[in-house]
Amino acid sequence: MRFATYKVDRGDIRAGWVTEQGIVDMNEASQGELPANMLDFLAQQEKYLPLAQKLAQEVQTPSYSMEEVKLLSPVPNPRSVRDFMAFELHILNAAKRLGQQMAQAWYEIPAFYFTNHQVIQGTGAKIARPTRCEWLDYELEIACVIGKEGKNIRAQDAEEYIFGYSILNDWSARDLQMKESKIGLGPAKGKDFATSMGPYLVTKDELEPYRIGDRFDLEMVARVNGKELSRGNFKDIYYTFGQMIERASDGVTLYPGDVIGSGTVGTGCLLELGPDVHRWLEPGDNVQLEITGLGILENTIE
Repeated sequence: MRFATYKVDRGDIRAGWVTEQGIVDMNEASQGELPANMLDFLAQQEKYLPLAQKLAQEVQTPSYSMEEVKLLSPVPNPRSVRDFMAFELHILNAAKRLGQQMAQAWYEIPAFYFTNHQVIQGTGAKIARPTRCEWLDYELEIACVIGKEGKNIRAQDAEEYIFGYSILNDWSARDLQMKESKIGLGPAKGKDFATSMGPYLVTKDELEPYRIGDRFDLEMVARVNGKELSRGNFKDIYYTFGQMIERASDGVTLYPGDVIGSGTVGTGCLLELGPDVHRWLEPGDNVQLEITGLGILENTIE
């Protein structure tokens, strides 16, 4: 199933599942048995998902057409967002572009940072370039959303803790980030202003046709103003989501609604590509991220 969070005109934020005809409001379709928001749904998804799946077979008429709604991030208020660096090619390309050596510790542990979970944007949202930023960049990523509470989760058991997947754009103010990185505390204001996620939250069973072992054969493409700039594939990831979840849950409890980002696919940002391919993003630029099975996440810079 594909879940979405949306608004109609100036109405409340609601949640439902997506059909070919539009969106079914899950709270209304279930006569109140299902919650009206995704965070509450995820908190008890083992109870709620079977009911939603049953209703999806019975309810044929959508509550709204896609033209009637404004899509938000499918999980607009995640409990936390951990973003990893799990694609080797991205790290190699970025290090070469910056004239740095590849950190050998990267091969020893899957590393992540916490980003601002209060600035999550959905598809169609306008992204404001930070005032002091001149080097604005997109980052083409996949995110998984946790659907079951767990601590010290083993990589081989992680699948049962994943509810589904979405596209993630980890917007980066590269000039701010590079200055901050010299201090040694990791990303801060360079990553503080926006993260996009969407357009849908796709349940993990939807990706089974693309499975290759513990990975998925998913094409990942980024376009700026309609021109393709980045192309990669999720199957080339070095660390699996299982390994990322094992690392994230080491001594720490993960909760339903936590988001785990994959990090940028190889060639999936302007930093890697360099100015000969494309300048940094400017107001008016349109950025589309497309991933097989997950849809298109689109934002415009303002």
